[in-house]
Amino acid sequence: MSLSDVKALTFDTGGTILDWHTGFRTALAELGARHGVEADWAALANEMRRRSLKRMLNLGEHGPPAYNFDGAHRTALDEILAENGLDGATQEERHHIAWEVVHNFLCWPDFPATLPRLRERFICASFTILSFRIIIDTARRNGLSWDAVISCEAIGQYKILPHSYQTAARYLQLYTGECCMVACHNFDLDAAKAQGFKTAFVRRPDEWGTEGPPDAEPNPAHDIIVDTFPQLYEALTG
Repeated sequence: MSLSDVKALTFDTGGTILDWHTGFRTALAELGARHGVEADWAALANEMRRRSLKRMLNLGEHGPPAYNFDGAHRTALDEILAENGLDGATQEERHHIAWEVVHNFLCWPDFPATLPRLRERFICASFTILSFRIIIDTARRNGLSWDAVISCEAIGQYKILPHSYQTAARYLQLYTGECCMVACHNFDLDAAKAQGFKTAFVRRPDEWGTEGPPDAEPNPAHDIIVDTFPQLYEALTG
């Protein structure tokens, strides 16, 4: 199947759509200021992301998951606070960062106006390891209208397990080759391609702040490689 066969775009959402780094960095810095603690808040934001992501990838491989991404965020936050002189943070302060900040992440500015244009031509689904509630709340916060939300929370097996990609296509009643996975992460796109998906890499150079993204260089095997979401639209429709 070629790109002309693509009927659905399945979007990674954490990082590709949502700016988690700014949200975490700002919230941690505000917490530190209240408690008189100084730290490299950008680095701690990235460490929180790494730890929570590690808890989610391949979750469900050996049995039913006991938590979702909201649980992973809270566990990672508690570890970060304990290791950086912020054990005195209240339950309310912890809930604010692990829940309220996350559920109000802002998306990258080039996405909201492009999504409706893409929806005119394709089914556009958030296919994500984030929880349903994170996607629901951030969609409302950013004025996004997804055609579908497919969270691995419902599948019971998380990316990058093959079953998650196969199930996402099955939920859409499409062959995997009729789906194009859109992400800024090679690990997600490579796993999707292994299951027959087309793949589109959209660069998000600021995802990890000044540290720079781990996937600064896309796998050249991806079907589309672009810098922005408007460019993705042109590549798919031009």
